[in-house]
Amino acid sequence: MNNLWRVPSGLPTKSMKRTTTIKSIIALALMQAILVPNLLLAQGTVPDMNAQIRKEGMENSQILKTLHVLTDVYGPRLTGSPNHKAAAEWAAKEMTSWGFENAALEPWDFGHPGWVNERASGFITSPVQDSLVFEVLAWTPGTKGIVSGSAVQLQLPTRPTQEELTSYFNSVKGSLSGNMVMIGNPAKIAVNFEPPPKRIADELLKKRLDPNTPAPVAPQPPPVAVDPKPNALTFAQVNDQLDKFLIDSGVAVRITDAGREHGQIRAFNNRTFDVTKVVPTIVLRNEDYGRISRLLADKRTVNLEFDIRNKVIPEGTTSFNTVGEIVGTDKKDEVIMLGGHLDSWHAATGATDNAIGCSIMMEAARILKAIGVKPRRTIRVALWSGEEQGLLGSQAYVKKHFGSAETPTANYAKFGGYFNIDSGTGKARAFSVFGPPEAAAPLRDIASKFEDFGILGASATKSRGLGGSDHTSFNQAGLPGIGVNQDPIEYFTHTWHTNLDTYERIVEDDVKKSAVAIAAAVYQLAIQDELLPRFKAGEMPALPTARN
Repeated sequence: MNNLWRVPSGLPTKSMKRTTTIKSIIALALMQAILVPNLLLAQGTVPDMNAQIRKEGMENSQILKTLHVLTDVYGPRLTGSPNHKAAAEWAAKEMTSWGFENAALEPWDFGHPGWVNERASGFITSPVQDSLVFEVLAWTPGTKGIVSGSAVQLQLPTRPTQEELTSYFNSVKGSLSGNMVMIGNPAKIAVNFEPPPKRIADELLKKRLDPNTPAPVAPQPPPVAVDPKPNALTFAQVNDQLDKFLIDSGVAVRITDAGREHGQIRAFNNRTFDVTKVVPTIVLRNEDYGRISRLLADKRTVNLEFDIRNKVIPEGTTSFNTVGEIVGTDKKDEVIMLGGHLDSWHAATGATDNAIGCSIMMEAARILKAIGVKPRRTIRVALWSGEEQGLLGSQAYVKKHFGSAETPTANYAKFGGYFNIDSGTGKARAFSVFGPPEAAAPLRDIASKFEDFGILGASATKSRGLGGSDHTSFNQAGLPGIGVNQDPIEYFTHTWHTNLDTYERIVEDDVKKSAVAIAAAVYQLAIQDELLPRFKAGEMPALPTARN
């Protein structure tokens, strides 16, 4: 031991007492200089914490880099596809490079093989020559090379009985082999003279968030009168029989009208996920579908050519959620989560739906790691798959790790909230949390610190309905899922599930601000003394009788 700190034997002199007192004060000051900042940081009481989050998020953002890799390198990311798995592996590796712990891919059973479209081309070859703009329907077979044939347009009877449908099939049998079959007339898309706004007006949002303002009731259109028709087949029954009839008739390609304006195309999937039950199928832009239909109406023969190369991925039956953590301190067994779905549809690279949501949430956690916070609770990022097929990945995760209010696991009581973003590039404007009214208070408090970003508050919901996005998988379980309300920008009108969903549609300033605000909110929940309030025993809302 250094002699400077040795206490002399015998009775101390007045000078010795004064010297010892000064030394004690110096030692105490040194200890405070070392310990207090760390203690304050751990407890979230550093006055400039939000300023540090803002500075890191606005000046050193990694969002666009992350987005570029997820879209340009690995997009599209259809559930069960090699692209999705590669994107998930990259995300785990990237989070590890940022200093996250326990980054990994967690498997779950998708139950269907994966599928990819490797290439597709189509042309009108006569009476004119032109390229066609289309997307391939997922989980349908390819053409096994270039196929050529005439366009044939079918007009199925409306709400047919079995006898009517069979009679119609018999009337066209023999004319379809080797040809390209269009189903129905082209949709008529009216010009929109009053496009919806790209931002939510502040006053409107404040009214929505005001607990004293009754929730607006959307006007309901009058019910469509349907004349009763005994023995009419259901929509599903007609489709099942149509699929089989097209296969049995040797149809080369089925053509569906996209039915959207300005070349937008939404292509989803063969509902059976079985490529043997359908013919090669495309969704053609409305402008091309209408042109062919009008040529046929002139009694002109229209010849088409297609080359569609699709591939089934057997190992895609196992899909993956991707996780990474900032491990907590004294409450590390409790967890605050944030995330979005990594899977996308295949018509584009899945930028606004939902690579940007994943990029924002990875960035929010990266910001906290970069400024050196020591959260009391563990912060866990989750990137889901199977969202587009019905929130399947997040449902599997919640069931495995937390259970539900009715059948909780050991970790159910230790869950502190899951933040979800999944409505495009628009900046965060408010939070909605499942729980009693008081559950919104901490989120309302953090929103007040970012009102200059346009974040105006929070609200609570008691709905356990499943639908919309992955936070409702937590809500359904009775856990505090937190949805992020965003400005619409062009999401539902242009990019959602369409062939226009690309990197170019991202508003950089908006996504940076979203990441900053979410980082601050996650941090707040990770360091406060108590978890978010939950419904008390006996007050948990009942599960809805049917899926939303």
